[in-house]
Amino acid sequence: MAIPLREDFDAAKLRLLAKKAKDAAQARRLLALAAIYDGATRAEAAAIGSVTRQIVRDWVVKFNANGPVGLTDRKPPGQPSRLNDTHRIALKAIIESGPIPAVHGVVRWQIIDLCQWIWEEFRLTVAKQTLSRELRAMGYRKLTARPRHHAQAEGAIEHFKKGLPARLDEIAQQKGIDRSAIEIWFADEARVGQKNKITRRWARRRTRPAAPKDQHTASTYIFGAICPVEGKAAGLILPRCNTEMMSLHLAEIAIRVAPGRHVALLMDQAGWHLSRQLTVPPNITVVPLPPKCPELNPVENVWQFMRDNWLSNRAFKNYNDIVSHCCHAWNKLTDQPWRIMSIGLRTWAQGF
Repeated sequence: MAIPLREDFDAAKLRLLAKKAKDAAQARRLLALAAIYDGATRAEAAAIGSVTRQIVRDWVVKFNANGPVGLTDRKPPGQPSRLNDTHRIALKAIIESGPIPAVHGVVRWQIIDLCQWIWEEFRLTVAKQTLSRELRAMGYRKLTARPRHHAQAEGAIEHFKKGLPARLDEIAQQKGIDRSAIEIWFADEARVGQKNKITRRWARRRTRPAAPKDQHTASTYIFGAICPVEGKAAGLILPRCNTEMMSLHLAEIAIRVAPGRHVALLMDQAGWHLSRQLTVPPNITVVPLPPKCPELNPVENVWQFMRDNWLSNRAFKNYNDIVSHCCHAWNKLTDQPWRIMSIGLRTWAQGF
């Protein structure tokens, strides 16, 4: 018995949907049913769709039940997952808590370790590929851990972030300026030497790429500071890291400050940053970061970016060669204010 098509569509609507469809198979089926709306026989519709009349009948049934969506090819459901909600909850808990080296024998979870844990806990065998798909579906990825000092005080970072606005208001009041006239800068130093770093690189699988590695000891220091909101930077390449060199760097930062503005310079509590012999220009106020909290300083990320892209995987001939490469890398950074903004902006500091 012939099955009538649903009445809320007609041939014109189906042809319009077929024109807009991105799925070729769905468009072909819509055109076949549009011909039926126009009075074509089932055999004629089958010829349009290049299928048998029974398949056309199946299309009609799916179309009547689900509309045009029913004519798309759906992915087969496949086998049901071997993990249920109980397994996933336990798996999430063990990943979040991390392994106990003395108990689990590892310091980080790998897929094979989690497969073994599931077997020991639930007597359930799960393939590595299956567990990898499950973890990705749960929102987990294998990410590089962010360094955290082992002696960092509990809540030090959160306390500093909350207190920064009040500290900036205090600086504005002391200097007799408006709060909006304060520029937030970050400063730090990086040592660059002939014992250079080797970074990751693209290479064919099952090979180990080589990179030059020197054993000489000549080195210099990059004194760098950035103002992420303005995309500005001030830096010097200096031979030593002490109070005298830091005073020179502060003088360089002071030159880059716009007239009528004041700098709140955030940096760690190194001895040469807080020394009484340090010469601090009148348009700069040093704001010490809490101890053992380098992740609060985005200049650390600047160093990582410069090493990964411009300074690593090379051998320096001598001290002057190191200075030349450091100058080139820093000048290249200052010519890219968008890069400084991208690396340095922080919601807690600039409100972005």
